[in-house]
Amino acid sequence: MFAGALANEYALRKEDAAGGTATLYIGGGTPSVLPLSVLSRIIRSVTDDAGTDGLREFTVEVNPDDILRGGPEYAGALLSAGVDRISMGVQSFDDGLLKWMNRRHTSGDAERAYGILRQAGFRNISLDLIFGISQMSDAIWNETLDRILSLPGGLPEHISAYQLSVEPGSALDRMVARGRYTEADEGQCGRQYEMLCDRMGRAGYRHYEVSNFAIPGHEAVHNSAYWSGSPYLGLGPGAHSYLTDGKRHVRCWNRQSVKKYVDVYSSIENGRARQDEILEAEELSAGQTAMERIMLSLRTDSGIPEAELRNIGNPHGVDRMLLSGNLVRIPGGRVRIPENRFFISDAVISDLV
Repeated sequence: MFAGALANEYALRKEDAAGGTATLYIGGGTPSVLPLSVLSRIIRSVTDDAGTDGLREFTVEVNPDDILRGGPEYAGALLSAGVDRISMGVQSFDDGLLKWMNRRHTSGDAERAYGILRQAGFRNISLDLIFGISQMSDAIWNETLDRILSLPGGLPEHISAYQLSVEPGSALDRMVARGRYTEADEGQCGRQYEMLCDRMGRAGYRHYEVSNFAIPGHEAVHNSAYWSGSPYLGLGPGAHSYLTDGKRHVRCWNRQSVKKYVDVYSSIENGRARQDEILEAEELSAGQTAMERIMLSLRTDSGIPEAELRNIGNPHGVDRMLLSGNLVRIPGGRVRIPENRFFISDAVISDLV
């Protein structure tokens, strides 16, 4: 039922991707829990008759335990379906932390899953890590970095590393409220981020976005579209889209209820009649679009043209940031936040908008 609903939504909204589809990303959850037959149906429904050959990148998110359960046959089937990039949620190579995070895999499982993907033929694998957990010592973090940089099968082509954040209403938020968890202090988080940058740099990775590192040539095409302000179409419960014709900029999103989503898109006719029950949208003002342009561009090592930043942002803030070293000039008349200030990028950007 879910795969059918997704196919119907795409049939109704595919004109929003009329400019063509350069990348396909199946994630935002854990699609690897789906039976391969269901996942294959979803792939067929959103690639139409064009198939996947014309895509610059096709990523699927997986968990290590799902790869272990499916084994080489599952990994090979993903490759045969046109998937050429895997994003795997490892999070940590410390078993104690994995247990605390309620992850279903162990550090050994993650390593074995990585080996299965390599043996299947995947040559573009991204691994997700988390740092800034209060009980994660620098030594534990360093051991995780050691493990990820010495995996059998060679270095992962891409690494995404995020500081643990407490989302309002989450289980972790409730733990904080009850005194069962204390957030890591800024000193620990900053120190572990610095360790990450140093280790990745020495291993040959390009730090091309605040939280993302890639072996040159393996930067995420799909994610880079977000940071450059390119339009994208999101399908499924809770999925967000950004649509623009160069003049109007619209952000839209589906409500998160899976039950409601399937009910609305149970058929194309039903979906056409009831789409406003699940899909919400807002048109961004020129000011909002400009601010997003600053915030997203300055998260990357490519930065933004200085003249554009002065025109749409705070020119006095630009002068202050250049003087303090929080901004530096780079070739092409652009400015960027230097890597050693990426950790405080939010504060730098707030002074520019």
